[in-house]
Amino acid sequence: MDALTLEKRQLCDIQGRLFELAPAGGLDCPSFIESFMNSKAAAALDDVYDRLQWAGEEYILEELHDEVHGLKKAGISYSTDVMYWTGYTYRYWHYYTKETSRAIYQIADAKTMNDCWLGFHTLDVEMAIDNLKEIYAERSR
Repeated sequence: MDALTLEKRQLCDIQGRLFELAPAGGLDCPSFIESFMNSKAAAALDDVYDRLQWAGEEYILEELHDEVHGLKKAGISYSTDVMYWTGYTYRYWHYYTKETSRAIYQIADAKTMNDCWLGFHTLDVEMAIDNLKEIYAERSR
């Protein structure tokens, strides 16, 4: 893959910061991740261009909250490090493979991302994605 443009890297960062808002706001992290990755908001970020891409993480969180009629409070909390890496990696994954957020979540759900963070967060993002896809393929056999 060609190097990500500055704009695409910025969108990876915005999504990472969006995911950090979940534990900071006392939201259930697995529920937040599932809701987001299957949402219209995530689909808008997947699009070639959508106004939501430049709205900022707080606005995207509000849009998601409205779309799902309220995000689940309390429950399981992941660290902000895990959440940032998960959000960033999911967005990068879309650019790397052209898969949709919904399809990516089917391959690597919230639990998988949390479980793999410790071993994968120091890897090159593309290597981490390839490893996550390999884990999914092995589980699917």
